[in-house]
Amino acid sequence: MGRNGKVVTMSHETPATDRPLTTALAEAAATAGHAPSVHNAQPWRWRVLPDALELRVVRDPRLAATDPEGRLVAYSCGAALHHARVALTAEGWTAVVERMPDPADGDLLARLTGLAHAQADPEAMRLVQCMQVRHTDRRPVSDEPVPTAALGEIASAVAAEGCQLQFLDRDNVLELAAVASRAASVEAEDSQLREELEYWTSRAGTGTGLPPEVLPTEAPRTTVPARDFGRPGTLPVGPGHDRTAVYGVLYGDEDEPDSWLRAGEALSAAWLTATRLGVSVVPLSGVVEVAGTRQTLRGLLAGLGYPYLVIRLGLADPAHAGPPHTPRLDVAQVVDTSAVRSSDA
Repeated sequence: MGRNGKVVTMSHETPATDRPLTTALAEAAATAGHAPSVHNAQPWRWRVLPDALELRVVRDPRLAATDPEGRLVAYSCGAALHHARVALTAEGWTAVVERMPDPADGDLLARLTGLAHAQADPEAMRLVQCMQVRHTDRRPVSDEPVPTAALGEIASAVAAEGCQLQFLDRDNVLELAAVASRAASVEAEDSQLREELEYWTSRAGTGTGLPPEVLPTEAPRTTVPARDFGRPGTLPVGPGHDRTAVYGVLYGDEDEPDSWLRAGEALSAAWLTATRLGVSVVPLSGVVEVAGTRQTLRGLLAGLGYPYLVIRLGLADPAHAGPPHTPRLDVAQVVDTSAVRSSDA
């Protein structure tokens, strides 16, 4: 897995049948470190067992105002879970996914078990490569519209994970803009939330957080306002707008922790598919962080389900190089292989 700016493509030269299962599990957990997360907090921890891989959540108190119910953390962990699943598929392994396997242990989010050999999946291999180049570009998109076929593929990827993606028409986008503005006003008055943003945007050298180089120098000119991080970054914005952007609401039938986990898996599937197709993705979580605006957002779905997240889709401006990747924690900090080392001793 790439660290410190280095991109390393997973090797598929050795057949999966010749590679120890524990090696595949550890590599999949490491690859999952590329997943997106709220404020780049990376709130997941993996435990490699002789015949299984466990995913646990880390509940950071410095997300208490931003994410009091744990929705965004669950989305983040779900994205990491999907990354690990895809990495295993790329290496020629199938797994049974047990979500929320222990009712008495709410921090154990998933267990990958029942590992069996299969043919390595070329499509999964391509998605693993997409994990290494995926990033969040908060600047306006280009004037070229997203192809309809690409939107269809992204929506299909979401549906395959048990969620839905509702694209908004022009009138609904304007309503979304009003809802996002209300959410921003509510959050701007929350001193604890402002303190949390200060923490996550001043984490240079720690492997987490949002460094200045990934944050715009000023608020981009967009119909739907993005999050105000409370400080300017160093990423030049440019003269563009988002008039060709497509906004979609990721939603599902239930609004419980296990459905939030699946929402994160669906977000990962959408984002990796979009990256493969050259489509930029920006998640907009502010409207779901405030209970009142989340309920208003549900109205845009006409009662079809519960909104999990809003995403902006567009084609990046070719005149600008993509922003750098956010930092990542070292693999040893997020992947525990002690159980495997003990069994080998």
